[in-house]
Amino acid sequence: MTLTLDNTREVLDDDRRQPTIIELLRENARRRPNDVAYTFVDYEADFNGISESLTWSELLDRARQVADSLAECGSPGDRAVVLAQQSLEYVVGMLGAMLAGFIAVPLPTPYPGQGNDALLGTIRNCNPVALLTRSVDADVCVELANAATKVLPSARLRVIEIDSLAFESITSTRLCDAEQLPDTGNLSKPAYLQYTSGSTSQPSGAIITHSNIVANVAQIVRDHFEAAEGAEKDFTVVSWLPFYHDMGLIVGVLLPIYMCRPAVLMTPVAFVQSPIRWIKHLAASKRVYTAAPNFAYDLVAKRVKETDLIGLRLDDVCVMINGAERVQARTIRQFSELLAPIGLPGTAMRPSYGLAEATVYVVTSDGHRPPVTESFHQDKLSAGYAQTCDRDEEDCVELTSCGAPRSSDVIVVDPEFRVEVLAGQVGEVWASGDHIAAGYWGNAERTEQVFGAQLSDPAPGTPRGPWLRTGDLGFIFDGELFIAGRIKDLLIIDGRNHYPDDIEETVRAVTKSQGRVAAVSVPGATTEMLVIIAEVKDHTDAAVLETNCKNVVGAISARHSAGVADVVWVPSGSLPTTTSGKVRRAESARMYQEGRFRFVDGTER
Repeated sequence: MTLTLDNTREVLDDDRRQPTIIELLRENARRRPNDVAYTFVDYEADFNGISESLTWSELLDRARQVADSLAECGSPGDRAVVLAQQSLEYVVGMLGAMLAGFIAVPLPTPYPGQGNDALLGTIRNCNPVALLTRSVDADVCVELANAATKVLPSARLRVIEIDSLAFESITSTRLCDAEQLPDTGNLSKPAYLQYTSGSTSQPSGAIITHSNIVANVAQIVRDHFEAAEGAEKDFTVVSWLPFYHDMGLIVGVLLPIYMCRPAVLMTPVAFVQSPIRWIKHLAASKRVYTAAPNFAYDLVAKRVKETDLIGLRLDDVCVMINGAERVQARTIRQFSELLAPIGLPGTAMRPSYGLAEATVYVVTSDGHRPPVTESFHQDKLSAGYAQTCDRDEEDCVELTSCGAPRSSDVIVVDPEFRVEVLAGQVGEVWASGDHIAAGYWGNAERTEQVFGAQLSDPAPGTPRGPWLRTGDLGFIFDGELFIAGRIKDLLIIDGRNHYPDDIEETVRAVTKSQGRVAAVSVPGATTEMLVIIAEVKDHTDAAVLETNCKNVVGAISARHSAGVADVVWVPSGSLPTTTSGKVRRAESARMYQEGRFRFVDGTER
């Protein structure tokens, strides 16, 4: 058994395997019953935040009560959906489901008066027997449950209000000694389903086993803390990421259990409303581990002022994961310039790559140095290989290294011929390891396509398969992984390949906008046409939009040698996004073609 902390040394009598997260939770409650596990800061109840905490023994007690309630709804192996606003109850619901031997399904909270087709499609796919929620969210969850029972194979679907359960005060010793858990030590069994972005008719739930969890968290600890001496033994997790997203669930909920360390949590809305809240929690915590997508670092750089930082110090920040979307070199520079004066270590930022199908984590940058960026000829990348250039050259794109693969096996493959390409050549990123999910729930055909990839002519020492096809385009340069884009999002305009991320970055640079941008292709009379869909504030002046439109068209023509068929401005929040906040380009293209966008400039198309 690989050990990380003293608290895991006596978890199992059988030392031939890792303990599950549930076994570690029980051990944390036995060894450190009164230590704080999670602190949730509620900024909705009070602008300055109201903190509520749970100790390890309280957490286990509440999870047991949820498990007892679920036992009345079904049996181990059944699915229990967690539908609640970000809160301690959400954490309790997830752990309670796993404690009962159920398969937890973390999902975002439905909102009254809004279409919930995506949620209904997901619920139909996993066919749960219970919805775990909070009393404040109960009414909308009951409505959703009533709608779901009409499309479920079985009509069993009970709504359980977590905060309405009668939580008893039980000492951790009595709880751990008395409790009989339903086979929570079986590593091969599913722990939860992580639903990824997809259409409402074909949702994709990655099956994350107990083995996947402990394998991936162990990889995270090993790779992220190798340069932070002592941090792995005494650190605090700070997170606002949504629990229903893979990175938010692992970082905010499961990593603290694995390491028996405290977590300070808040909501994504609280962060977006006031990004300085995140920074203040980083400054107030000890030996900090945190994570966020690139847009969050960009938001801090744009909205936090130097005067907001007076009295704050970030010397104790060990790891700041930058992942879940393409990492922008410009963002890293601006973020570092803002926070370096108050002590943020240059090595703290850790550009990383991962995906839900790999539980979450695949590779991260070297923590012994600041993030590494390289400039490449855009035309050469479009042609399929990497060639460096000066950053100020016109035909240049700056990419950030995700580091050299260490804990995970990663190769770059020609997706058509299924052979590993040479270093510097662009191909599809494939991965393998104990952290790779067991497949997609209820979809054997897609599971085989995505999780069962085989090399046609593997090099000596490289297994033929199975490999996970990530769908991401990347290349190895100087031994490190760079991500270029998504295969399905690759734009082919006038016979040339274009990565939408590059074009979208050009639009943001020209317009100096904080809004989301989608570069998509739509069918024309004889060829595919490039369309730019950009979010702006409703009251943006028409003259400004007209000027921006001309500048965008000119910049894309100059930098990417691509003609733009249309530039449209839509209100903030109009572009469809994934659970991690990334723009869903295919859906955006469909919405444009079907005329489902409202345009800010009032024109009709």
